Amino acid sequence: MTIVLQQLVLGVLIGGLYGLAAAGLSLIFGVMKVLNVAHGELIMLGGYGAFWLFALGGVDPFAALVVVIPVALAGGALLYWGLFGWVVRYHEETRIKNSLLIGFGLGLALHAAAVQLWTADERSITTAYAGSVLDVGGVSVPIVRLASLVVAFVLIGGLHLLLGRWRWGRAIRATADDWEAALMTGIDVRRAYLLAFAIGTALAGAAGTLVSVGYSISPSIGLEWTLKALIVVVLAGLGSMLGTFVGGLMLGVAEACSAMIFGGPYREVVGLVIFLVVLVARPQGLFAK
Repeated sequence: MTIVLQQLVLGVLIGGLYGLAAAGLSLIFGVMKVLNVAHGELIMLGGYGAFWLFALGGVDPFAALVVVIPVALAGGALLYWGLFGWVVRYHEETRIKNSLLIGFGLGLALHAAAVQLWTADERSITTAYAGSVLDVGGVSVPIVRLASLVVAFVLIGGLHLLLGRWRWGRAIRATADDWEAALMTGIDVRRAYLLAFAIGTALAGAAGTLVSVGYSISPSIGLEWTLKALIVVVLAGLGSMLGTFVGGLMLGVAEACSAMIFGGPYREVVGLVIFLVVLVARPQGLFAK
């Protein structure tokens, strides 16, 4: 029983990062109908940002969020103006196709640039409290991963409140529901798109920072995290940030259970199985609104 509980706890801890990683992708796709498959590379850049702040300036990785999130927010705005802003001029089907092409190109470019700048070696952040664990009834809970889960939940909760109470947050939701109706009510749809893309990119940077704390980072992690985010988006559906976070927790627990039953190499397979089953049985997702 202790082993089972241990695996479930580890699954919840990694699931929180899955939920945060997917939240930005879900927001961008839900509002703009743009599928940025370079989302994992943005997570990778956030991880490297935290790593170099720690390596060069001794900045604690959790404190690095104060720097990484605004930089990622500005970077998202630049990506929208330079690349993805042109896509939103077209109809929904064309948006998805063109954004896939742009995202693939951007992902390859960012991966190649990361290899050239920082080599393909794996890097990790080792803090003074990296090995600290909290023992709860014989179950070991890593302090770093627990703190990452709490931060991820706070960020998702903050985004939920932002979309519900902030004037432009409500404008983003209205644009996601029906951009033509939003335009007729006086909402600047282009600005709503810009804000949604920038916030989604900022969430990717935050996710990358938290990944760098408990896990290693390298230029190759982009594809892995893009796939995880896509699985969570399909599992949770669009329209609920808290639902996306819960979807991430569900994926993390499912992977932990599969690793315990079938072995570690099969934990990646369960995500793809869930992806296919949900697409067939409930394509709108479990928490779609």
